[in-house]
Amino acid sequence: MFFIKRVVLLSLVLAASFSSYSQRVDKKSALRDSLDHKLDASDFLMTANGFIPLPQFITEPSLGSFGLAFSPIFIHPNKYQEKGRYVPPNITVAFVAYTANQSWMLGAMRIASLPKYGLKYRIGAGYGSVNMDFYRNVGGLGDKKFSFNFRSIPIFGSLTKEIGKTNIYAGIEYFYMDTDLSPEFGFTSLPDFVSEKSLKSHVSSPGVLVEYDMRDNSFTPNKGTMLSSNFRINAAWTGSDFEFRNLDFKALQYFQTTPSLVSGFRFESQLQYGKAPFYLNPGVNLRGVPMARYQGQSVYLLETEQRYDFTMRWSGVFFTGMAKAIPKETSFSDATLVYNYGTGFRYLIARKFGLRMGVDVAASNDDFGYYIVFGSAWNNRG
Repeated sequence: MFFIKRVVLLSLVLAASFSSYSQRVDKKSALRDSLDHKLDASDFLMTANGFIPLPQFITEPSLGSFGLAFSPIFIHPNKYQEKGRYVPPNITVAFVAYTANQSWMLGAMRIASLPKYGLKYRIGAGYGSVNMDFYRNVGGLGDKKFSFNFRSIPIFGSLTKEIGKTNIYAGIEYFYMDTDLSPEFGFTSLPDFVSEKSLKSHVSSPGVLVEYDMRDNSFTPNKGTMLSSNFRINAAWTGSDFEFRNLDFKALQYFQTTPSLVSGFRFESQLQYGKAPFYLNPGVNLRGVPMARYQGQSVYLLETEQRYDFTMRWSGVFFTGMAKAIPKETSFSDATLVYNYGTGFRYLIARKFGLRMGVDVAASNDDFGYYIVFGSAWNNRG
C-alpha cells in the first residue's frame, strides 16, 4: 500500500515543482482531501494549469515484464455540466516508455467531449520500436516462439454524435499504421504465417462505431452499463496493403450490490474476415496473459472483477476470466481454453473524479504478470 502512496506522492511533488497556477494556492492543502484530509489529487487536478507527471512501471510480460514510462496527464472537468447526468472529464496524455527487452515508444492521446453539441472524440498517435514474441503451432512440435521487432507509426481518431438524449453515440473512426517488421530468430526462411508483404506495410482502416455508456464513472465505475461495437474495413480503396474486415463487440456491466461491494462483468467478441497481417489477428486480452500469446480469427472472452471497499480510500479486488482464440479451420471446442485469475488493491487517489489506482497480480495457463492499474483495468484492455 505504501508503494502506491510513494509513486503517487512522487508524481504530485514533481507536478508541484513544474506546474504553473492561474492563482496562488496552498500546494500542501491541494494534495489533501477536504473531506478526510487524506492524500488526494482532486483539487490539484482541478486548480493547476499544469499537469500531473505520472511515473509508471510497465509490467506486460510480452514486453519483458519490466519497464518505465513517464506520462504527463491532464484531467480537467468538462466546462459544460448537465444536472442529473454524468459528464466525463477531458483527458490529455503524453507518454514515453522503455522496457527490459529494449522496446521503446512515445505518443500522445486526447479523449474529450463537447456535450453541448452531443459530440465525443478521441485522437492519438505514436511511434515506437517494439520487440514482441508471437506463438504458433509448428507441425507436431506444439507452440513455438517467434520474436519480431516492430517499428511502427500508429494514428487513431474517432468522432461520435449522440442520438437524441439516449446516451447512444454513433459515428466514424479511422486507424492507420505504417510498419517495418524485422524477424529476430534464426530461420533462413519466413515461417508460413509471415508473408513478405507484412515486412513493410501500411494498414488503413476506416470504420463505424456505436456506443452506449451509462456507467456512473468513466475511471472506476461502481454501477452502470457500457456497450460498444465497431466495424472496420481494410482494402485497396482505403489505402491498405491488405484486404480484411473486423467486427468487435464489448459489454461491461457493474452492480453495486452493497455500499462496499462492486461486481463487474466483461464480455468481448472479436471477429475477423479476410487476410490480415498476423500481428493484427484478434488476440486474448486478459491480465496474466501476454499480448499476442493466443490469436485466432475470432476471440470470445468473459471476465468478472469483484471489488470490496474496506474503507473509503482502500479496496481489494479479485478477478477471474476465460477466453478462446479460434484459429482458421479450428472448431470452438478444439481451441485452447485460456483462463486467468488474480487479486490486487486500489487507493482512491482522486475522490472528486472517482479515480482509483492500484496494483494487480495475475496468473494464467502458463504465465504470470503484475500490473499498475490507473482507473479500471478494463479501460486499458480490449
